[in-house]
Formats: sequence, C-alpha cells, structure tokens
Amino acid sequence: MLPWKRVLRPLAALLLTAAAITVPATTAQASGAPGSGWNDYSCKPSAAHPRPVVLVHGTLGNSVDNWLGLAPYLKVRGYCVFSLDYGRLEGVPFFHGLGPVEKSAGELKGFVDKVLAATGAAETDVVGHSQGGMMPRYYLKFLGGAAKVNALVGIAPSNHGTTLSGFTHLLPYFPGAADLLAKNTPALADQVTGSAFLTKLNAGGDTVPGVRYTVIATRYDEVVTPWRSQYLTGPDVRNVLLQDLCPVDLSEHVAIGLLDRVAFHEVANALDPARARPTTCASAFE
Repeated sequence: MLPWKRVLRPLAALLLTAAAITVPATTAQASGAPGSGWNDYSCKPSAAHPRPVVLVHGTLGNSVDNWLGLAPYLKVRGYCVFSLDYGRLEGVPFFHGLGPVEKSAGELKGFVDKVLAATGAAETDVVGHSQGGMMPRYYLKFLGGAAKVNALVGIAPSNHGTTLSGFTHLLPYFPGAADLLAKNTPALADQVTGSAFLTKLNAGGDTVPGVRYTVIATRYDEVVTPWRSQYLTGPDVRNVLLQDLCPVDLSEHVAIGLLDRVAFHEVANALDPARARPTTCASAFE
C-alpha cells in the first residue's frame, strides 16, 4: 500500500463515522439487557466481594456487546455486575459512547447511584474499556464520584487522549473535519490529544484521593496512541502492560476489552488485591 493511502484510510474512516451517524437508522435495534446474569438488581454483594462492579463500555460500544466476555467472567467469580449505555445520540441505536464525555459522566453518576441503592452497598468498583476507562475519572474528580467508588480499572483507556496512530495530526489539513467531529460525534473530538475536555480533566493531576487506579494497556493498541499515554501518575496507581504479563499476547485495542482472559485475570486482581494471584499466559485458561 502506498504511504499516503496508509495515512488517509484511517482518517477517512474516522470522518465517515462522524458523518454516517447523522443518518437515522431504520432497522438496527437498541441493545437490551443481557440474559447471562448481570444487571440483576436483586443481586446482593457477598462478604467476599462486597462491592458491585459497574462496567463502562467504550466509544461505539454498548452495555451488552462490550461485556460478553468480562461480565460472565466476573459474575461466575461471585461479583454483582452491572453495565450501562451512555452517550447515546438521537437516531443512533446500538452504537453509543458518542455524546459529550462530560455529559456521559453525569449519566454514570446516576447509574452508580441506582446500583448502590439496589444493592445496599456503600461503594462500587468501576471497570471501563477505552473511553469507558477514562470518562469515569471526570465523575470521580468533578461529580462527587470519589466518595462512591473504591477502584477504577481502565482497560486501554484514553486517559490523555489519542493521536489515532498519528492521524489526528492531519485534521487541520482537511477544512471542516474537526468541526464535523465536534458536531456529530462529540466524544471523538473530546478524546483527541490536547482537547479542551482532556485539558480540564488532567489539570492538577490524574488522580483523586481515596480511589485505587489500575490501567491495563497493550503495546499493540492502534486506537489509543501512543499506548503509554494511557498510563496515569499519582498515588494508588498501578500501570500494567499486558505483554509484561504474557509476552505472546497479541491483543490490540478491541480484543483486550472483549475477549482477552489474561487481561480479565488482571482485572480480577485489581478488584480483589488481597486475593490476587500472578497473571501469566496460563491465566487465559483459568
């Protein structure tokens, strides 16, 4: 492939996403509640796992598909597990996480309150993929979430934005492209490195007191780039590279959140550090 084609194709895909969702969908169905045992509001946390787990999907994800791997993994290990849809745009079913990230954080706040009221727990743990690993930090920092969240686990989170493998640097060369993103898919614009949203989020430090943070990244991430930008700094932070746990794990941005059981094992460790066991390639078979 010629170099210029390699550059333009991902950028074109980004812009087409922003443009395409302005066309109302006619046949797609909105995601429904999963039938495998999570989002069970009668679930009461156990003494072993006293906090319910809230799963926060990524951009273009939803409360079901993003968690078909991890939700059952946690559920069978005794957790009360819940997931929400957020960042929905009018006329766009199924593909969520596209609205302004600040507004989505407000939706997360309401959902956490609902889960805590139903379960009777004092705190929850939050696990998010991609935007879902970054957006809760706004809730923690600005919306009172630190009093209700014990731990935040981000799987390939867009904590400091993304260059999308360098392609966002080309936006100024396409007149109107940045405006198209901001108008039609605000969450995409909010996650570009250097955005006003991220500048506000990260000003004064990455973390807030009283919350444990874990970041699980993959060196093969092609969406949130450079991958080291996912890491956080501050007290009670643990940054983990998937390939340090299992060198032969080739998961990229999507796979690490959807089906990587090595990453899932490390999520379980982050949720219950007192019972943590070493994560290795063999963890994929546990």
